[in-house]
Amino acid sequence: MTESVAKPARPGLAPAGLAFLAITSIGWGFNWPATKYLLSELPPLTLRGGTGVVGAVLLALLAILRGQSLRVPDGMWPRLVLAGLLNVTGWMVLMGLALVFLPASETALIAYTMPVWASILAWPVLGEQPTPLRALALVLAFGGLLAIMGGNGVAASMEKLPGIIMALCGSIGFAVGTVLAKRWPLKMAPIPAAAWQIGIGCAPVAVAGFLLETAYFDAVTPVGWWVLLYSTLVQFCIAYVAWFAALARLPASVAATGTMAVPVIGVVASALALHEPLGAGQIAALVLTLAAVALATRS
Repeated sequence: MTESVAKPARPGLAPAGLAFLAITSIGWGFNWPATKYLLSELPPLTLRGGTGVVGAVLLALLAILRGQSLRVPDGMWPRLVLAGLLNVTGWMVLMGLALVFLPASETALIAYTMPVWASILAWPVLGEQPTPLRALALVLAFGGLLAIMGGNGVAASMEKLPGIIMALCGSIGFAVGTVLAKRWPLKMAPIPAAAWQIGIGCAPVAVAGFLLETAYFDAVTPVGWWVLLYSTLVQFCIAYVAWFAALARLPASVAATGTMAVPVIGVVASALALHEPLGAGQIAALVLTLAAVALATRS
């Protein structure tokens, strides 16, 4: 008679981790229409750089309150600056400018093709061999971009083209930063690392906005001030802290796949709050983009 050996139970997903992931997705998702709205009252560089600097200061204070050191370990400065430039400066500038040319919903969809580009860049940088799923993800991602471009005819596509190029470059730049962070990881606690990256990345954007733009803060409406508060506190503080908390409690693949809710929320929220179109082209782009990201994260 053979003795049966019980298989170890597969650990379940931590409910707290899923709750933090939901907070992150909602916070980042609603920020797309929030930023689009604010661009009608403030110039892009001032808006993106200024909120980022304030957010970095708040994150630094949070790290101090949690007893985490803000000291950068020896040898980490080059990695920190590179991550700040790729993941924050490029993202903030290019996505902010893309929102001038594109609806918030379409900008969010292009932005979240990032996992597709990261999975492709992982081959030359990290030695991860390409797979059929990654190739299919790339095809679907380009299908989503074509759906965005072809939504309202050729003339509308040409008007969108600068925004599409900027959003695409921002997404690819973020993917480069993500892959390089895997190649040369930052040996710091998550919240201080985020505070430094956001501060380093947003400071030159804020300075450029101060030198190149004219911001009329006295013309910001009461609604604009509330949206600005949301964009600063929720995007940079609550959502980032929730993201790190989710990563600590969930497998990385689950957390990454969970961020697929961000463009969905961004598209729906933009349609409801800003009355942006939600027709066949936008729905097709949404389906193709989410399918591409799902395949990229699973491959």
